[in-house]
Amino acid sequence: MSYAEPPALANHLMDTVLPVRPALVDRGSAARMRPGMVDELIASGRARAMVISQRKAVVGSEGIWFGDAGPLWKAVNEDGAATAIYLGTTLGSSSLPEDTAVLLFVAAEQPVPGSSYVPADADWAGFRDVAARLNPTDTALFIEASAISNWHATHTHCPQCGTPTDIEVGGWVRRCPKDNSEHYPRTDPAIIVTVVGPDGRILLGGGGPADAKNYSTLAGFVEPGESLEQAVVREIGEEVGVRVTACQYLGSQSWPFPASLMLGFTASTNDAVARPDGVEVTRARWFSREELQEAVLSGEITISTRLSIARSLIEHWYGGVIEDLQP
Repeated sequence: MSYAEPPALANHLMDTVLPVRPALVDRGSAARMRPGMVDELIASGRARAMVISQRKAVVGSEGIWFGDAGPLWKAVNEDGAATAIYLGTTLGSSSLPEDTAVLLFVAAEQPVPGSSYVPADADWAGFRDVAARLNPTDTALFIEASAISNWHATHTHCPQCGTPTDIEVGGWVRRCPKDNSEHYPRTDPAIIVTVVGPDGRILLGGGGPADAKNYSTLAGFVEPGESLEQAVVREIGEEVGVRVTACQYLGSQSWPFPASLMLGFTASTNDAVARPDGVEVTRARWFSREELQEAVLSGEITISTRLSIARSLIEHWYGGVIEDLQP
């Protein structure tokens, strides 16, 4: 299958891409190389820290709860089982002052609110539970913290010899003390695609029960040795039996639950019939812009939330904001 150059792409493949969201945290990849840097920050009295345990963070009414790193570390690490990781310094749009050093403490247990270090007016919550009310910096920190804590939870031993590894570089490297090999956090690339037919309609699909209302873009993981474009063609063909003739990259979103990086594309097809595979995709449907908006407002279907790149891709095709059904 061949790919046309951008000028020859179908009309809906525009030169515009999704807006680039500015970084709100300086991760300090050079600064964290200094040995003992995390210990220095804990002892400095200036750093703040968030706490994650079992993929949930301590969250208050205003967003992520940040404690003074020194006393908080003593409480979280009372049993010696906690991990301290450097997340970076804030750049703005946060409840924290600009240029505040932020640490992540990964705890083994989740004390109930009002006990140990968890304030009575806070609670444990996952990202999806609170994302809609987080400020931009808290969102960035929660996603970063989720990604690195998920990696630590699943990569405790050397993959070459099985020896327990030591944490270095502010929590961003694990080193094997036996063979001295270094191991870095992993990210799993996945393509996510709006498929547009010859008449300009968009193809959306969903999994689970065939009569479910939720519809979204199509997606799948990139396989070893495969280009992103090849993954788009393969996944769309496998999931809905549609042949992609051209595709264009639009933007990306980190989704570390546990470790995905969603790479957004829009794709063209000359096919007008979709055949769901019945496994990953149990229903697929074509929508014009008018049909999609009407179906959402009537409650006939639901589409992805505004937190996701899926919604951004759909609205990129739509050419504006899709109004949601109000409660």
